[in-house]
Amino acid sequence: MADKRDKATDQMQLWKENRGTQKPDVLTTGGGNPICDKLNLLTVGPRGPLLVQDVVFTDEMAHFDRERIPERVVHAKGAGAFGYFEVTHDITRYTKAKVFEYIGKRTPLAARFSTVAGESGSADTVRDPRGFAVKFYTEDGNWDLTGNNTPIFFIRDAMLFPSFIHSQKRNPQTHMKDPDMVWDFWALRPESLHQVSFLFSDRGIPDGHRHMNGYGSHTFKLVNAQHEPVYCKFHFKTDQGIRNLTVDEANRLAAEDPDYGIKDLYEAIANGNYPSWTFCIQVMTFEQAEKYPFNPFDLTKIWPHGDYPLIPVGKMVLNRNPTNYFTEVEQGAFDPSNMPPGIEPSPDKMLQGRLFAYPDTHRHRLGTNYLQLPVNCPYRARVANYQRDGPMCFSDNQGGAPNYYPNSFSAPDVQPSARESKFSVSADVARYNSSDDDNVTQVRNFYNKVLSEEERLRLVENIAGHLKGAQLFIQKRAVKNFCDVDPKYGSRVQALLDKYNAEGHNKSAVKTYTQHSSYMTAKDKSNL
Repeated sequence: MADKRDKATDQMQLWKENRGTQKPDVLTTGGGNPICDKLNLLTVGPRGPLLVQDVVFTDEMAHFDRERIPERVVHAKGAGAFGYFEVTHDITRYTKAKVFEYIGKRTPLAARFSTVAGESGSADTVRDPRGFAVKFYTEDGNWDLTGNNTPIFFIRDAMLFPSFIHSQKRNPQTHMKDPDMVWDFWALRPESLHQVSFLFSDRGIPDGHRHMNGYGSHTFKLVNAQHEPVYCKFHFKTDQGIRNLTVDEANRLAAEDPDYGIKDLYEAIANGNYPSWTFCIQVMTFEQAEKYPFNPFDLTKIWPHGDYPLIPVGKMVLNRNPTNYFTEVEQGAFDPSNMPPGIEPSPDKMLQGRLFAYPDTHRHRLGTNYLQLPVNCPYRARVANYQRDGPMCFSDNQGGAPNYYPNSFSAPDVQPSARESKFSVSADVARYNSSDDDNVTQVRNFYNKVLSEEERLRLVENIAGHLKGAQLFIQKRAVKNFCDVDPKYGSRVQALLDKYNAEGHNKSAVKTYTQHSSYMTAKDKSNL
């Protein structure tokens, strides 16, 4: 029924109603010139050729030919919204960042949630990590916290990032997703075990964007007004509660409602059901970092909450939908190198690599002056520097101020209060191999202590259902990695692979794999 339409479906009618009795705007060209006819070309006679002087057409077509900007290489499909962050607990003992200045302070922000591997038109309900990016518009410039819905990642060294992403994308010849590529990379890099186990667990398919946590994932550094630094991790805990989709639900929605996540977020905000997240930090001193049994900057590992408990900080609330998706979401550029005084990077190798990669890709995708776009502009701070010109400069280009430094004309000068914290290093410069840095202990804890028995069964079913598409030697290598975590983990995956492989080739061969039954539950055995 027409009167039962939701707000997302009825957006254009609602827009019309909000204008009331206001007359339609005058239709113009991009240059603002009024147009008298938008339906018919200017031609020589009714059947004649088009005239070059039909600038109404050329203005329209030339813009149309250029209206798509390059798609994000990763995180191409996403939803965005706007809101605020409010401080509820004092953490000025740890950081001088103005966003945390006092209890009750509110800072406007933009957020974007996304899938990772799929293209812009892909479904929201695929099994994939979710991007969780937040842009805080602070008085000291923007702070971009660009994380995921997982506290860990597949790799710990940024050198591997292009290859990792290539393995998750499309085969360069067939242009199809390729299980051989995916599992070959994962099986060759055992540090991926933690994230792979998380990805194929129930949390691998969140129920929309409102029902998932967010994490800065990396280790960062907080510095207080006395220049005392600590390491930290950032957490967003959903106030809506964790909720995930089953495989069957996700597949159904992928076919029937591929924009499920975008719609769910839009509808909630449009109906005044504003989603929120509780923001917390973990803190580790430099001395604790030196003595901790594993590398605290390793992105494939968590900091156990028992050792480093969550410290509540504030609340993120999303209460406004984008006015226009392209302007405020597609052009949104989140950059982990945007860190105001009081927040700094740690030695995390993945974070260090992202500090270059993200602004570099934004300059390619959006142009040199992408930070002048309203959604990216640090509008609560006055931008003053010695950068000039470039395509699409639409500010005053800093007028007649000097464009060199130092100078003698009262132009922008440095601020000692923004000085980075000092730290000592003593090490040899080399390319250090980190592939064998205990890849299994935390995964073993996740498998045996975090997951219930039912969740473990679904985990191995999800893994085997995807891994079955890879070649046998890749399957064998992957199973060996799972066995290193826990023999039962690997054995259960192998038992299901045996079933799938037998069904595809020789069903009688299933009987030869019953030796795995010592590690199998009744449910596993019933699948053979």
